[in-house]
Amino acid sequence: MKVLVSDSISPLGVEILKKAGLEVDVKTGLKPEELKAIIGEYDGLVVRSATKATAEIIEAAANLKVIGRAGSGLDNVDKAAASKKGIVVMNTPGGNTITTAEHTIAMMFAVARRIPQAKASLAAGQWEKKKFMGTELFNKVLGVIGLGNIGGQVAKRAQGLGMQVIAYDPFLNEDKAKQTGIEKVEIPELISRADFITVHTPLTHETKNLIRAETIRTMKDGVYIINCARGGIINEKDLYEALESGKVAGAALDVFEKEPPVDNPLVGHPNVVCTPHLGASTQEAQENVAVAVAEQIVDYLVRGIIRNAVNFPSIPADQMAALQPYIALADKLGSFSSQLFVGEIAAVTLEYKGKVADLNISPLTIAAVKGLLDPILLETVNFVNAPFIAKERGIEVNETKSSDAGDYNSMITMRLKSRKKELVVSGTLFSRKDPRIVQIDKYTVEIVPEGNMLVMYNNDKPGVIGNIGTTMGKNNINIARMHFGRESAGGNAISVVNIDSSISDELLEDIKKLPNIIDVKVINL
Repeated sequence: MKVLVSDSISPLGVEILKKAGLEVDVKTGLKPEELKAIIGEYDGLVVRSATKATAEIIEAAANLKVIGRAGSGLDNVDKAAASKKGIVVMNTPGGNTITTAEHTIAMMFAVARRIPQAKASLAAGQWEKKKFMGTELFNKVLGVIGLGNIGGQVAKRAQGLGMQVIAYDPFLNEDKAKQTGIEKVEIPELISRADFITVHTPLTHETKNLIRAETIRTMKDGVYIINCARGGIINEKDLYEALESGKVAGAALDVFEKEPPVDNPLVGHPNVVCTPHLGASTQEAQENVAVAVAEQIVDYLVRGIIRNAVNFPSIPADQMAALQPYIALADKLGSFSSQLFVGEIAAVTLEYKGKVADLNISPLTIAAVKGLLDPILLETVNFVNAPFIAKERGIEVNETKSSDAGDYNSMITMRLKSRKKELVVSGTLFSRKDPRIVQIDKYTVEIVPEGNMLVMYNNDKPGVIGNIGTTMGKNNINIARMHFGRESAGGNAISVVNIDSSISDELLEDIKKLPNIIDVKVINL
């Protein structure tokens, strides 16, 4: 079998592939048309971030069985296209956790002590001791937004420096946080109390522009902001204005909304320390991920063992056909519920009813938990690590079975519980393979869970549907499907709209202001 390594990785990884008896070609810097022309020859593909495994490339991959990413991010791989074609997509979670956490701490030191600026001044022949007065980290409050693997390591190191750590993470159990000496708080409190703020979340509709003019106004004067996660979480224009006014004393940025950041005024600002997305750029990290991805590729192609797959659990081949449709349904239920639910999740219960209860439900539960965690965590969540991540955050996961599925042959119900509220979402399969969401709390619905969706809670009054359609039309947003459910005539109702493109923050605010709209959630599946 043949493996193509299309991005630069450590020679250690290439050697592992060869020693396993695989034929390896290292061809880096391929243009898309060049990759498309040769990809049909290969059983495995190893990438980092440069290669774009698009749907077009994957369609041309006649023999491809596995794509391995030497790293955690998979923005450059079309996972849906790969899944549809039966290609396993795997990454190396945790391989760059330590190095990214260390880079965050290094950036925090650099911006607090103005180290790059002082070095540039000295190199220019100046000796300006008074100009570069710094700030100690000791006894300062560090606010960590997103306490996943990387955020957790940053918090641990900050505690070692004598900093007081407060954190926000919707999946972090308060008792679990206390055990590690971290105070769990909500976003507004974190923003107002922290001397230093560091973000470690993925870029989602909810986290885009999380730090903007509105939130910066509530921060302490002279706050420091660090971003080694994803560009776009911080509104760069608002940050620049806050730096200019002195509200923000300094910023340390490893990522930008557009990379490379051409003509970005933040890069040359005297109070900004910036690096070209170096979070994972250490020799140790690159060797770790190269060795890990090579071993995983060997395990799959040579031994048939799947590890760290993001689109398939480890299931024997003879069970996959029966389980795969339910795995897809459970994954979508988890992702849909996660994006709809607001608050700390204390417990998750998966209820399997009807024929599905006779199957091996373990991979279904893992798929549901993976789907639940994936939208809000910076690190990649897959079928291997999802149960461990849930446990780390103090989320209790339970399963129940029942032979009675009511009007359906099979049904999976997901119950999310916090200390104050509960969300119930149920799904089933139509035609034995097409997932549908058929219940949201008290509302009976029939929703196709895919793509961009708006879930709107509204009053059951005339004009609601018309207003939604008119607003979408004015903004050139095409509606693919609309689904409705109501408690009673004239009472509370739910409207779910599948749309063909994403919506802007401004349009979302306009929808929220429509008559009889109570609340709106953006869902992306």
